[in-house]
Amino acid sequence: MDLSDLIDRNAAFTPQKAAICFSGRTLTYAGFAERIAACARGLKSRLGICRGDRVAILSANHPDYLVLLYACARLGAMMVPLNWRLAVAEQVFILSDAGVKVLVVEEAFAAVIPPLMQALPDVHVIGIDFQSQGGSFEQVLDRSGGEDRNPHVDVSCPLLIVYTSGTTGRPKGAVLRQEALVWNAAMSQHAHGLTASDHVLTALPLFHVGGLNIQTTPALQIGATVTLHARFSPDATLAALAEEAPTLFVLVPAMIQALIAHPRWQDTSLATLRAVTTGSTIVPQPLIDAVTARGVPVLQVYGSTETCPTAIYTRLGGDTGRGNSTGLPGLHCEARVVGDDGREVPHGTAGEVVVRGPNVLQEYWGNAAATSEALRDGWYYTGDIATRDPDGYFHIHDRKKNVVISGGENIYPAEIERVLGDHPAVAEAAVIGRPDPKWQEVPVAYVVLRAGASADAAGLAHYVGEHLARFKIPRDFVFVDDLPHTALGKVQHFRLKEMVRDAAHATTGVV
Repeated sequence: MDLSDLIDRNAAFTPQKAAICFSGRTLTYAGFAERIAACARGLKSRLGICRGDRVAILSANHPDYLVLLYACARLGAMMVPLNWRLAVAEQVFILSDAGVKVLVVEEAFAAVIPPLMQALPDVHVIGIDFQSQGGSFEQVLDRSGGEDRNPHVDVSCPLLIVYTSGTTGRPKGAVLRQEALVWNAAMSQHAHGLTASDHVLTALPLFHVGGLNIQTTPALQIGATVTLHARFSPDATLAALAEEAPTLFVLVPAMIQALIAHPRWQDTSLATLRAVTTGSTIVPQPLIDAVTARGVPVLQVYGSTETCPTAIYTRLGGDTGRGNSTGLPGLHCEARVVGDDGREVPHGTAGEVVVRGPNVLQEYWGNAAATSEALRDGWYYTGDIATRDPDGYFHIHDRKKNVVISGGENIYPAEIERVLGDHPAVAEAAVIGRPDPKWQEVPVAYVVLRAGASADAAGLAHYVGEHLARFKIPRDFVFVDDLPHTALGKVQHFRLKEMVRDAAHATTGVV
């Protein structure tokens, strides 16, 4: 049995039920299953895709994104989702690193094709919405009824190679087995009380495991309906909430902020929503409060690309009132907080989060050194710092690499960012460490002010000092128009560190 069999089973039970709604069109479960089989036949017979081959996709959200995923599962092939926000050179690196045999690409991102053909001339390029040199997606589909499976394929086969954002050096490809999506779905269903009667709205990009796997694939694998938006738009999202009656929705904090700032937020009906789920980064309490004030519970999911991503979560109907807690370890995995020696630390003591379970990556593609560093005795070392309360609930504090060590004291930038985020003049803030001859490092804050608001360094320092210890007050406040973000709204602290380093090199002449 492979992952695509779950779609076939749902098609057998409810053939005419809506599986995917997109741009005014509906794909039933029967149609979805038929299209997956046709895609698998085409990939196998026309493009020679075998078990273990890599098939990449570079596209905004589209139903055929999911068709391709389950067709790859059927064949034992691996899908490589590409972040369309990356530069073409970064995309070509990923395609080369993964050694892809086929690229399915949307015309809007066709700029990748010439450099790709130069680097990998044997790659078949298929246009998802246009005629490329390898044909169109519709032409690949083989409806002849021929063979649509490869031998020796089951849920133990790797299915996804998802490249991390690459906070240092080149990005790494996390390899996730089919069974990771099975167990991830089981945990999502547990967290959300997800059933076949639910209607999931997906606006997060499917190139990220959050958009793909927090609710989308769990919904399809249990027979629910998914409404898919090509990209996130506050206008389109609010219209869908009011008119299409979704019951569940995943938003990252930046998306919540965009919605609650919209003039139609207060007037848009949220009556059908059972919950909003968020995560990806530490979630500011004011954003949670803005949603719960509308009568909608807010759930949190903690995880990473390497955990598919569900690892720790709060559960609908459970205890969601523990401040910024991200919840308890998932139903089908383990999570601990450990010290540098790998031993579990007492409750209330900060340490690194480690996760073990069938949802965890198999390896980093072609990178044995990174694999051995991240996977130790079956545990995935996340690089995130957390504490656990006496009841076992996790509180994530920061990335381990973001910690500022000043005068022997550990300073977690997220703590300062949370305080600055509460200031009425501050739209967003990011804190990093800057080398200091006396203290080793000192915190520096990069601040984006709200439109029309004003603040100065002295006032912000005083404000932080009212809430945090003196040694945590940033030594400098740098006012900027915006901050560097990932596609899911996470601030890229390493980019800010590069700016500090480059400024220091420019001053000293050191290269």
